Order: sequence, then structure tokens, then C-alpha cells
Amino acid sequence: MSRIIYSAIFYLLTPIILLRLLYRALKAPAYRKRWAERFGFPVYAESTADFIWLHAVSVGETLAAVPLVKTLQEKYPQHRLMVTCMTPTGSERIKAAFGDSVDHSYMPYDTPDAVARFLNRLKPKMLIIMETELWPNTIAACQSRDIPVILANGRLSARSAAAYQSISSLVQPMLSGISAVAAQHKDDGDRFIRLGLPPSALEVTGNIKFDLSLDRDVQDRAAVLSEQWHCGNNRPVFLAASTHRGEDEIILQSFGQIKQQIDNALLVLVPRHPERFNQVGELCTSAGFTLARRSAGDKVEAADVLLGDTMGELMVFFGACDVAFVGGSLVATGGHNMIEPAAWGVPVLTGPHLFNFTEASQLLLAADGMLVCNDAAELAEQCISLMGNKGRRQEVGNAARLVAEANRGALDKLMSVIDRFI
Repeated sequence: MSRIIYSAIFYLLTPIILLRLLYRALKAPAYRKRWAERFGFPVYAESTADFIWLHAVSVGETLAAVPLVKTLQEKYPQHRLMVTCMTPTGSERIKAAFGDSVDHSYMPYDTPDAVARFLNRLKPKMLIIMETELWPNTIAACQSRDIPVILANGRLSARSAAAYQSISSLVQPMLSGISAVAAQHKDDGDRFIRLGLPPSALEVTGNIKFDLSLDRDVQDRAAVLSEQWHCGNNRPVFLAASTHRGEDEIILQSFGQIKQQIDNALLVLVPRHPERFNQVGELCTSAGFTLARRSAGDKVEAADVLLGDTMGELMVFFGACDVAFVGGSLVATGGHNMIEPAAWGVPVLTGPHLFNFTEASQLLLAADGMLVCNDAAELAEQCISLMGNKGRRQEVGNAARLVAEANRGALDKLMSVIDRFI
């Protein structure tokens, strides 16, 4: 009965959802396109090969899925991969990361008819969902068709668990329909079980974001950028990555304080969402800083701030800076992937809101590979200290790198779970 009510509400809200797409299209025109896919009409070339369906809601989940996709392609070359997402930025990341080696479509809305159309056309042999994107009708439809559903790199914060608990009559049957949850941490697994996941369906495998690799191409590109940004090793570089609305002002205030102590410092500012690029650029100039844009190929020698207004380069940026702040953490978003700068051996700074990366943040904090800053003044203080003391910077960066290296191996454990159902 709960799922019937949920479906009825979803149908009633569909016009509002479409209006929201149109509203978002005012700033990001891609939201106006490909609506048929959202109603269960996937785009793919005809083939007799069996599909594995992997869903990664947006950018972060797509990046986490890269090593998994490559491993699936190597281990199961007879299968095709359909990788779905919900956002245009996620779509761009999928295309950039995998090109034509995977099929790609938006995920259908979680209404019975849209999901049925999608599954009837695709006929996947398995659904792998990245992290926490759980949809009752999708999981129920897969269960009725005997399609295994695996939650990969599963995480569930205390906040999300409390929200799910309030609709337990809908969530419990949904979790009972999941074949396996490969959880990042025991705490995540315990929360899933308390919500109704059968204990036999739980495996604690660790966080596959630790299994990223810095290939030679990425290292070479980072070395070129580092040379440009440091202007012959004479300029310290502070990267603020994946920032959200409300954080950019704090970053710029902090950078003003940094400039009082280190006049030639360069700030590389990378907003999380591309529709905010121009707005953040205006914030920079309004704050009195000279701005260069990465998308325009501007030189940085005479600029205070370089706006990272391109997509798909953040991993390279982490390898070219001296200190990295990871956004979504000075506002209550829950933080973004601090494992990426750690893998480069770069000191990591964040704000206090880290519930999306609880385990990784605890490991980095315990090892002194990451420092938490509560406001602009603390951020400036830590940044000045690290940029002005090479020994301290290397000490914190090396600690971060050792944490990243010591916690690899989750991908192999996840693959052992997938192997049981494929």
C-alpha cells in the first residue's frame, strides 16, 4: 500500500518536476533535452549482448564508478554496460570518462510505467546502484523480473537513516528487494540493517574511492599545470574545489586574508555546478580580485584568482596545487571527495560538515592528513601556515597519501559480491 501511495504522489508531482527541469534549463540548457529518456525510453544501439545496468546519480558517483566500470569491462567483455545518471553534469562526466565504450541514458523516473518501459527494452541481467540512490518502484520491478540489485559503495549517514526511518513502511520492503549491499563502513551497514536490510545481504567492503589510480597522462597534465601556475616555483597555489553557494564568499574572504601575508598567492576556485561559473566569476571581481578563466585559456601571471570553469579537470588540478580545500563542507552539504587530493599527497582542508565522507574524514583527521576549518579566519590561518612551511606541508601531504594508499582494496571485495550474482 505504501508503494501505491508513493507512486500516486510521484505521478501527481510529475508536472512540477517538469517545470523544475524547465526552470533549471534557464541556467543550464541541457535540462531541456532528452526528456524521453526520463520516461523510460533509453537510447542505445541494437545488440544481442546482455546488459549490466549501472546507475550513478551525478558527478561524484560517476567518478567513483570509473574503476568499477573498467573492471567490469575487463572481466565481463561479453556484456554491455548501460550507465545512467540524473543530471546533465553527470551525463557529461560519463561521456568524458567512458566515451563510446558504454551505453548511456538518463535513468527513468521512478514511476511503474517508466521503469517498466526501460526494463522491457533493456532487459538487464543486473542493476548496480552507486552509493545511496534507492528508488522503490525500480527495485520492486527488478525483483519481480529476477534482476539482481546490488548497492555498490553503499553509504547511509545518520541523517539519511533518520529520514528513511520516518517512511519505514516504504523503505523496509524496498531494502528486502535488494540482493546485496556492499557498504563502505560497518556503521553504514548497521544503519541499513536497522532499516530492514536482511543481514545476509550485507557485505562491508570499504570505499572504492580509495581505489583511484593516477595514470601517467593525468600525472603529466598535472606537471604542466603546476609549472604554469607556480610561475617557475615562485608562487604558492591554493585550490578550492567543488564549492557550493554560500562557500565562495567565505573562500574569497579567506583569500583576502591570505594575500595580506602571501601577496603572490594564486587561488584556483572550482565551483561544483557549472551553471554557477559566471556568478562565481562576478563574486571574484566584486571582491576586488583580478580574474582569469580556465575556459578562456587566460594567463595566470597577472591574476589573483583562476576560475576553474571547465569540466573533468579537477583530478589534474589536485596534482598541480600546494594546498587543497574540498567544498560542500563549509555549508551543510556533507562534503565531497577528499580522497582525491590525498592520493596526490596534497594537504587537505575542509569545513566541519563531513557526513558524506564520515569514514574517510575520520581516517585522514586521525593521521593528521586533513585539517578542519570552521570559518574564513581559520581557513586563512591554516593555508598561510602550510604554504609558508614546506616541511609542514610535506608532512601533512604525506600523511594524507599514506591513508589513501593503505585503504585500497575495496574494489576487489565489491567485485567478489558482483561475481556471485552475474
